[in-house]
Amino acid sequence: MSFKPSATFRYTAMRLGIFAGCFLVMWGLVYFRLLPSGLGNANLFWVVLLALVVSAPLSFILLRKQRDDMAAQVAERVDRAKERLAANQGQEDGA
Repeated sequence: MSFKPSATFRYTAMRLGIFAGCFLVMWGLVYFRLLPSGLGNANLFWVVLLALVVSAPLSFILLRKQRDDMAAQVAERVDRAKERLAANQGQEDGA
């Protein structure tokens, strides 16, 4: 039996990985003063904000296939749930 993670889990893990990578890069750039640091004690917030701004478009471009796989998987589950609901309603109407 092989374990195949769901498309949603795989997409989420890859999205978090891209964010973590961007966070480390932004932290390094701020640490070596290649980017301005935040005001006062807001340095961590500034680095997180920079990482979010950079990782969002990267994820949109790099994870297109995973996002499409996830959408297909979700649509399949919704269709199965609709079929079960229709079957259950049919049984209730017949009884």
